[in-house]
Amino acid sequence: MADVSGTELSDEKESETELKKRQKRPWEDLHRSGKIGLTAELPETLGFYDIRAVRREQRRLSADPSLTRFICTELTRGYFLEHNEAKYTERRERVYTCMRIPKELEKLMIFGFFLCVDAFLYVFTLLPLRVLLALLRLLTLPCCGFSGSRLLQPAQVCDMLKGLILVLCFSMMHYVDYSMMYHLIRGQSVIKLYIIYNMLEVADRLFSSFGQDILDALYWTATEPKERKRDSIGVIPHFFMAVFYVFLHAILIMVQASTLNVAFNSHNKSLLTIMMSNNFVEIKGSVFKKFEKNNLFQMSNSDIKERFTSYVLLLIVCLRNMEQFSWNTDHLWVLFPDVFMVVTSEVAVDIIKHAFITKFNDITADVYSEYRASLAFDLVSSRQKNACTDYSDSVARRMGFIPLPLAVLLIRVVMSSVKVQGALSYTCVFLFYLGLVTLKVLNSIVLLGKSCVYVKRANMEDKLFEKPSTTTSSSSSSSSAKTPNKADPARCRTPSGDSKVEEINPCSPVPPSSSSSVTTQPTPRTDLFPPLLSDASPATPANRPPTPPLEPEPPAPSLSTEEEGDAQEASEIKHRTPNKDLLEIDRFTICGNRID
Repeated sequence: MADVSGTELSDEKESETELKKRQKRPWEDLHRSGKIGLTAELPETLGFYDIRAVRREQRRLSADPSLTRFICTELTRGYFLEHNEAKYTERRERVYTCMRIPKELEKLMIFGFFLCVDAFLYVFTLLPLRVLLALLRLLTLPCCGFSGSRLLQPAQVCDMLKGLILVLCFSMMHYVDYSMMYHLIRGQSVIKLYIIYNMLEVADRLFSSFGQDILDALYWTATEPKERKRDSIGVIPHFFMAVFYVFLHAILIMVQASTLNVAFNSHNKSLLTIMMSNNFVEIKGSVFKKFEKNNLFQMSNSDIKERFTSYVLLLIVCLRNMEQFSWNTDHLWVLFPDVFMVVTSEVAVDIIKHAFITKFNDITADVYSEYRASLAFDLVSSRQKNACTDYSDSVARRMGFIPLPLAVLLIRVVMSSVKVQGALSYTCVFLFYLGLVTLKVLNSIVLLGKSCVYVKRANMEDKLFEKPSTTTSSSSSSSSAKTPNKADPARCRTPSGDSKVEEINPCSPVPPSSSSSVTTQPTPRTDLFPPLLSDASPATPANRPPTPPLEPEPPAPSLSTEEEGDAQEASEIKHRTPNKDLLEIDRFTICGNRID
């Protein structure tokens, strides 16, 4: 009996525990699912929460309208911007940068525009005088006796070649009829003219990119040291190639001017509208690309050249239209709105394009002051005693602006539009020439003063007073026998031939006191030929003591793992290719949209 009663009690206990588990399990499932939490407000029965009370609470909450609750939540929802302060500060700085872009960009554009004006006026003002001086030297040398290494200095040879190219191309342009070209273009449809104008823009960039190389090849072939006189014959094919290039480029610009003139004279102005809208297409092709500082510098130089060229084309269009209306000033006011629209669209496109490029690539507006300082450095360095190139050529390399074809076309248009007859007319022409000379001199003085200020602000004065690198074949043989140590601070790498730093060697600075003025004339080179090599130290002077032999380096101490990692990172940084500085960009890029 005792056993039977014990088993009945145990069965009752097991049934009670199972009942308690069944009552507790729904609550635990709700708590685990996160639908409802344990709260003290619900009734508790025998140590457990009442499941029915929980269900009643759920029904009461679900009976509340969800749309009303959502609207109340949306109306009373709050947020705090200061929790993401860095993000919103960066966005505000981007807005401020976009607002600063027009001012900084126009400062660069105005400075670059006057640089192009200076190089363009040089062709009409100082180049004829320099050619006359070179001719006088050639004529007076037989009378005074020949003494010296060469007849003309390298700069005078280049001036003579430029003068001959201008004269030959101007005489060849007389055989090109501007009026016939104008009427031939006017007879085409609007779509054809739009395609022709786009093709002409691309061809102008290609001609400009290859034209300066042709002219540089001619100048160097004519002025390089020659051991034999027969080597001078190579100048002839280079000269004819340069004349052919300048003539073709002048014709190309003439077709551009004729197309623009047709657009101005069309009745419905549809072609002019299409040509203006073509500038806004340029935004699509450049804004959404990745740009670095060097690429943006190339694009800025290309925009400066494009803006100056468009102004000269507008001047040619105005001259041709004024000639057709017998120089009636009333017609000038008719052309003024169209000219203003073209100039305004050009400026607006440049501002929008640069603003969004700097925004998408996280470039600050201060970068344009660096570009301006780089252009100023080119101007100041070209005025030094040991300048390696003429300033007009350096502008051509930077911006792709070659003044010779544009000058030939402008002379051709002015000579055909203005009739010079009588002594009074020639007097007016002479006075106009004096005015151009005065304008050129004043522009050069102001630009030189501004350039010195920009170079000083950019802390680039030390690079101005450094000797140019003159690497000869004798030094190459001596350097091959003695390899410089990479860690030696007295030595640095020799710049490549394509870099702008070939004019200045940062390894051997000269104090400013020993340097000459920036307006002094360059002295002729005396080391035209390398000295003969001899056995007794050809590369070292006689009064220089011999270099002591290098002592063997002591063995390096053992490094820990952390020090070895640091040394490995330092070696990787050392051998990594450095980014090009703005002054090292010698190869100009006309296509500003190209990504290197």
